[in-house]
Amino acid sequence: MADYVPARDADFSGWFGNIVDYVVEKTGETTNGWGHVSADAVLELSGALEDWTGHYEPTLHPHTPAQTRAKNDARKRAESVLRLFVRRFLHFSPVTNEDRVAMGIPVHDIVRTEHREVKELLEMTLSVSAIREVRVHLKVKGAAHNAKPVGYDGAVLVWAILDAPPKGLGDLTLHTMASRPTHTLRFEEPERGKTVYISGAWQNARGNLGPFSGILSTVVP
Repeated sequence: MADYVPARDADFSGWFGNIVDYVVEKTGETTNGWGHVSADAVLELSGALEDWTGHYEPTLHPHTPAQTRAKNDARKRAESVLRLFVRRFLHFSPVTNEDRVAMGIPVHDIVRTEHREVKELLEMTLSVSAIREVRVHLKVKGAAHNAKPVGYDGAVLVWAILDAPPKGLGDLTLHTMASRPTHTLRFEEPERGKTVYISGAWQNARGNLGPFSGILSTVVP
């Protein structure tokens, strides 16, 4: 399936704004609204839009290379927040296919299949054995061996290098899919000696996420 995120910045900006407006409206409804979406998640999504818009709009006029780089970085942050939001909240009921069409995100089949809900808890451990690399070891909480649940895509990992412990998952702005029991995160030379904070959740074949683990931390070697 082709990537659903618009490639052109102008298209992305309008599309992102439409999603935020739609989510804000649906989560604000007292009846037939989206009670499964937390207020903190909506604030994080709205904040990502504000961050993007604040860096994108200056590039619509004569601007500097630094402003272009800042805009590109803001887009990466915005996409990271948005993609995780879609996976966590918009791939399943009460969000309907009509809602997804209106927001311009992928429409999924409504046939019941196994693994509709993700109940397994993710247990992680971290290790370091090479410079600029952190290894994340994954298993089902309580299991004897490292492995992902049978039939699952793997685990969504969220992380960030921060000067202080995060206040919540919303501060972990980078994410990736870990499809193997051990996943290696690689960092740049200037990031050595800094603290990385990591959390994760299992994702099943339908794209649904389970509960996120606690947030672990280690120093990038």
